[in-house]
Amino acid sequence: MTSAEISLTAAAAARVAAIAERQQKPAILRLSVDGGGCSGFQYRFGLADEVAADDLAVETDGVRLVVDSISLDLVRGAAVDFVETLGGTAFRVENPQAASGCGCGASFSV
Repeated sequence: MTSAEISLTAAAAARVAAIAERQQKPAILRLSVDGGGCSGFQYRFGLADEVAADDLAVETDGVRLVVDSISLDLVRGAAVDFVETLGGTAFRVENPQAASGCGCGASFSV
């Protein structure tokens, strides 16, 4: 997979590494897309124990971001970041394919 298909920022990689260390899990962040959410599709994040055979993966600072082939079609070209604001902290997906999204950034439409 090329870096143009999806990327993980250094801030997101650092946060995943810290969470994985606390939970004593591998530093693998899984991004998937599910139907639903207020805008049509919603992003799902979770730590993965391993990379599946049909996953595409990129690595930043020793942390892997994995996306299944079906979800990749909806997030191709996206960047996963970790942001801290007055409203809280969250992983954010900057998705060039999203035609619109909700205010919280957790769902989108294409």
